[in-house]
Amino acid sequence: MTTITDRFLGPRINPADASSRSIRYGMPGFLLLAARVLLLVSLFLPYWRMELQAPQYPDGLHMTAYLNSLTGDVAEIDGLNHYIGMRSLYEAAEIERTVGVFILIAFVVMLELAAFVHTRWAALLVAPVVFFPVVFLVDLHLWMRHFGLNLDPNAPLSNAVKPFVPTALGKGGIGQFITIATPGPGLMLATVASFVLVTALYFHRRAYLPLVKQQNSAA
Repeated sequence: MTTITDRFLGPRINPADASSRSIRYGMPGFLLLAARVLLLVSLFLPYWRMELQAPQYPDGLHMTAYLNSLTGDVAEIDGLNHYIGMRSLYEAAEIERTVGVFILIAFVVMLELAAFVHTRWAALLVAPVVFFPVVFLVDLHLWMRHFGLNLDPNAPLSNAVKPFVPTALGKGGIGQFITIATPGPGLMLATVASFVLVTALYFHRRAYLPLVKQQNSAA
């Protein structure tokens, strides 16, 4: 009789079969491990960078965003933004920066669990990690859009600047100020991890779907 746990975890592999088909059954776990390593390394790297160029700043102003902090010339950029009525960058994504590291650690744990699940439930554990880079960029865009479209009408230069949507990636700007936003190495590693996980799901399905069908037919 198949238990609920068996239906979730899926069939176990016969040791002899696992030894004779080590690549077939080992590839999903190897790729999941690679994705976990990529995510863990990304924790310590910048996820987003922005450079502001202006005539009065020949070397430009630079800001770097990690999952849990902002570094660089944030105070100077906030000072310029104040004149057009934009809120401080420290006020953006406060919750995301508070829980970001913990979410990524949770993702690593989910991928660890997915390595032991031989059914389609593994895809549900992996899916949030696959879409994480896209969610990060969408969240970044929404915050920048909110800040740019809700300028303080009482700011010193409020009449000179109309509401706008800052560029989350690429080149943008307003007036004499030019911004260049680029993904950081952390976000790049997380994106690579997403592609690795999609590949892992392919090999996972190829390895375990026949066993699941066999288990269901015998139940």
